[in-house]
Amino acid sequence: MSYTNGLDKPTDYFNTKLYTGNGTTNAITGVGFQPDLVWGKKRDSAGHSQLYDNVRGVRKIINSSLINAEVTESSGYGLESFDSDGFTLGADPLVASGSINASGGTYASWNWLASNTTASNTDGSITSTVSANTTSGFSIVSYTGTGSAGTVGHGLGSDLKMVIIKNRDSADNWEVYHSSVITSDNQTLNLDNTNALFTRGTASWDISEFSSSVIGLNTNSAVNSSSVNYIAYCFAEKKGFSKFGSYTGNGSSDGTFVYTGFKPSYFLLKSSSNAESWHIYDNQRANAYNPHETYSPTANDSSAEATASSYGIDFVSNGVKLRGSGSGINGSGYTYIYMAFAENPFVTSTGIPTTAR
Repeated sequence: MSYTNGLDKPTDYFNTKLYTGNGTTNAITGVGFQPDLVWGKKRDSAGHSQLYDNVRGVRKIINSSLINAEVTESSGYGLESFDSDGFTLGADPLVASGSINASGGTYASWNWLASNTTASNTDGSITSTVSANTTSGFSIVSYTGTGSAGTVGHGLGSDLKMVIIKNRDSADNWEVYHSSVITSDNQTLNLDNTNALFTRGTASWDISEFSSSVIGLNTNSAVNSSSVNYIAYCFAEKKGFSKFGSYTGNGSSDGTFVYTGFKPSYFLLKSSSNAESWHIYDNQRANAYNPHETYSPTANDSSAEATASSYGIDFVSNGVKLRGSGSGINGSGYTYIYMAFAENPFVTSTGIPTTAR
């Protein structure tokens, strides 16, 4: 089960970094690369998560648990720069939408590397600005909608497994495409709420147009209104580094096993069949040994992180074993989608195996 696609060290492309806020200039180091997407969440008390990316620019905030339009903070507030080994924060944002650096507050940040640069992309009928990493299968795509069905280039050269899109200019849902469960143009999931997979009256997607080069968009305002600006986070699957799929819960503490082909460092999941929160697990906010019982309904909820045995999971050498019977992660007969990134491949390209916790 070795692989040879250059991803023997997954932390070169994705890494979780924990830090403590100080309420003023705060240089966060130890990420291991210059991140292009930083998704941060306050751990010890309520606070909406905040997403910053290098395509939209510094101090431009969107919150995964809110439908709010993008906000540009004043100088000295929010995320001030993307640095070679992390990022630098200013004071907490002035807007009352979240927290990123309150004095004494504890935080988690999930960090992805794209290309650290942007380029114009004309692969689709709608020109886009793209920062793409074809090795790790992650790109950030900015585009302006037309109000007519069309395509947008994503720059990855591989078929997409998951796409997350946000209307930057006005209040609208976060639209999520996941290839494991979305089978028609009108189906969608929302990152900002607990809704199960549902059907919109006006379609968001044109699935027939999805390809290794473009996203197919329809005319829903959440993804493609005329003259409206959007940001899309696009993911292709890479062996030994990332996995996107679905599983069925069994409601037992001896729960479903989810094969990823690597030892996970990050696992996001959501029931697509029932109204449940989006839950995030990582290898930093965890016990030294399995099970992981610290989770966060980060995507759709402002609550502080929680720990519960009913939401326990194991990170093992080749996947995830559900150990809790909570309906948010393992309801009997429920369908769940997931997105996973590696801490280590199951076996590296040089034949070195990993181990469970």
